[in-house]
Amino acid sequence: MAIHIYDIYRNPNVGIFSKASEGFLVLPIAYSAPKSEKLASLLGVGLVHGSVGGTRLLGPLMVMNSNGMLLSRFAEDQEVGAYRKTTGLRVERLDCPFTSVGNLIAANDKGGVVAPVFSSSEVRQIQDVLGVPVDRGTVAGYYQLGSVVAVTNLGALTHPRATEDEISWLKDALKVDCEVSSINGGVPFVASGVIANSRAAIVGTSTTGPELFILGKAFKV
Repeated sequence: MAIHIYDIYRNPNVGIFSKASEGFLVLPIAYSAPKSEKLASLLGVGLVHGSVGGTRLLGPLMVMNSNGMLLSRFAEDQEVGAYRKTTGLRVERLDCPFTSVGNLIAANDKGGVVAPVFSSSEVRQIQDVLGVPVDRGTVAGYYQLGSVVAVTNLGALTHPRATEDEISWLKDALKVDCEVSSINGGVPFVASGVIANSRAAIVGTSTTGPELFILGKAFKV
């Protein structure tokens, strides 16, 4: 297990352009094949190239675990079909008014946390597709839980201003330990700068030494 430092499109916000699980790394269609293969190898997963709504901003527009994948309502039919074919997962558009589903949901293979803006029917769809129980809540005053929480099956990292009660809630909901930190030299929206699973973590080049230390502690890498 290790932490790797890398930029995508010369940008340290690696979590904006990608999404990883225990089985797959999803990267934009046009991203360099050798670089894509290297990143997938570092995480020990299969490689999938794709888009959502024709864009390369995959992190904010999807959420994925080992059971399923939820996409923004902007996702086109061929994109949904392509992800089903390449991953073998249950893949659906989240039937809701909100587009940036990846910013509103954080999940691993044990549980999930979601924004309180979701209705009961939307929460049921999230649970059905991802195959885990989920709980509504906020962290540090933000309902964008997919932005302020980065989680794997081994641990979680969250906003540096998360309260003790919020950290306890995240531990219970995600069933892993949770640490607080920023990423990329002070950015509190930690998911924007991290790609991780239980094998490794990849972070942007702006991430500082103290941030790397806490990230390693959080993800046990």
